[in-house]
Amino acid sequence: MSFAALGPATQPIVEVAGLQVVFDTSPVLHGIDLTVSRGEAVGMVGESGCGKSVTWLAALGLLPKNVVVRGSVRLGGKELLHAPVGELEGVRGRRIAMIFQDPASALNPVHKVGDQVLEAVKLHRGMDAAAANHEVLRLFDQVGIPDARHRLAVYPHELSGGQNQRVMIAMALAGQPDVLIADEPTTALDVTIQAQILDLLQQVRRDNGMALVLISHDLGIVAEVCDRALVLYAGRVVEEAPVDELFSRPSHPYTRGLLAALPRIDGPRRPLSTIPGIVPHPSELPFGCAFAPRCSESSQICTTTQVRLAAISNNTRRKSACLNTPTQGARRAEAAPA
Repeated sequence: MSFAALGPATQPIVEVAGLQVVFDTSPVLHGIDLTVSRGEAVGMVGESGCGKSVTWLAALGLLPKNVVVRGSVRLGGKELLHAPVGELEGVRGRRIAMIFQDPASALNPVHKVGDQVLEAVKLHRGMDAAAANHEVLRLFDQVGIPDARHRLAVYPHELSGGQNQRVMIAMALAGQPDVLIADEPTTALDVTIQAQILDLLQQVRRDNGMALVLISHDLGIVAEVCDRALVLYAGRVVEEAPVDELFSRPSHPYTRGLLAALPRIDGPRRPLSTIPGIVPHPSELPFGCAFAPRCSESSQICTTTQVRLAAISNNTRRKSACLNTPTQGARRAEAAPA
């Protein structure tokens, strides 16, 4: 049983509202709304270029200064967006930590891995040398690095990809964060190591009582780890639902297309389904629904009406941004020509 089955806490620790990001003159996020509760695991899925990673880079003030960011990002009720650098430095790593898909490029190749984690412990925890060294060894043990004491003195190139990712997780845990953002943490790993890293993320989530945000293009991983999932397309959330409902009754055509593309291991072999076309460039978004040119269910009204994310029927836990969902029926009627 995945830890997701234990259910999330209900108190939001992160609240993102109306988050917009503009690169040059091209909007790349169009009003992202999401919450993350204490102890909850939230998945963010979608094709490359949909805005999953940019959401959190914007939230933590990690985008270039010439990028326009609007909206609200609150951590524990305190506004983060455009906060002073000193305040953000107290959040990054300490309250919200991130791990990335390529640990080899995230780690410094000329420093021992133990020293890199030690630096993070000293920065975020203010420990003396003896206590910090003991904490690094404890973190290496916690993330399952074999022969941890010996591995403290090795360089990243001496470790496998899976072990380097464990080092990155140890570094992320050094500040005892409230929220861990895992950005495609298993993409560069083989399937056996992927499973081990996912088990580790669930274990540290349970042991540390932290929230987990899992960014992935792999719906199977999200189903295994997360309580709730957001599906992003072209800088917008197009569907949000508990993972069991998302997989059993997907609402948005894009979500259904992603699920249909998954290979099945039960039943007869069949050709894999694909979604025609590609995610449009931010500067070339069509009017109306951005997915309409790729959607087999689209009609004329889809190309003239931009539908906002809304609850499906009376189920406030499920939301969709499609005129073909029950809640959007009234909007379809209002938008239709007389």
